[in-house]
Amino acid sequence: MRNAFAQVLTELAKSNDKLVLFYADIGNRLFNPLKEFAESRTINAGIAEANMASMAAGSAMMGHKPFIYTITPFTTARNFEQIKIDIAYQNQPVIIVGTGSGLSYANLGPTHHSFEDIALMRALPNMNVVCPADAQELELLMPQLIELNQPCYFRIGKKNEPSVHASPPKLVFGKAHIMKHGHKVAILSTGTIMPLAQQLCAHLKAFNIDAELVSFHTVKPLDKAYLEDAANRFVHLVTLEEHNVNGGFGSAVLEYVSDNDLSVKVHRFGIPDFFIDQVHNTPDARDKAGLNIETLSDKLKQRGVM
Repeated sequence: MRNAFAQVLTELAKSNDKLVLFYADIGNRLFNPLKEFAESRTINAGIAEANMASMAAGSAMMGHKPFIYTITPFTTARNFEQIKIDIAYQNQPVIIVGTGSGLSYANLGPTHHSFEDIALMRALPNMNVVCPADAQELELLMPQLIELNQPCYFRIGKKNEPSVHASPPKLVFGKAHIMKHGHKVAILSTGTIMPLAQQLCAHLKAFNIDAELVSFHTVKPLDKAYLEDAANRFVHLVTLEEHNVNGGFGSAVLEYVSDNDLSVKVHRFGIPDFFIDQVHNTPDARDKAGLNIETLSDKLKQRGVM
């Protein structure tokens, strides 16, 4: 997805001279095509993420549409105060890009894992949170985020994520995308964990459960209209994310259901509330977190979904 981000940004920057990229000393070759025609708008801020966020806020105040880009924990947690005060509080249209989200950098351990970023970003007033499932979703959503003219956190993967759409979907910021209609159970997935959601949907079909599959690419603002409708059509909502079960997408759905007294059961699946280490790749880390078909199936059986 990081390659797709660089390619889409480069194309958009050709027709929009307000776009500016700040990056924290990674992806230097990735942005060479952008530098070829927009060198002054492609700024290596160095390993100084807090400064990068403040620089982008200042750039936005001058009328630019800045992006900041680096590995997810360093573009969110390390400079959280600057994002809060300089970007969100000032309501500046900075797009904060976190690459390698969730367990993408599994082998590098907890310093490079991002289990808390959605929780951090969605807690900020004025902040939008968008988590595309694949490169196609990224390409379709990026122009819409620029047009928002608001602060936004854009949570993307690392590389080699599979495409989850057979054909380009019609995506609208803030609107859940139904990939497959179903009954009784709806699987709501956000971000690059979507292939597992697709496997779970197929697994439930083997038990004669025709589940609905939904890409919730926009975590904030939630598609409340979809949730209201889903509460009338389903007995169970299953949320799936590569993020801590506390404070993330599933929590946002559960909060809305509770606050509005909706009659539907919410089953949240994500990363348990513990650090993950001593793993060598992303599938290994997901297994340790229980993000696999066997564990999900067992838990859904225990909860009476299957």
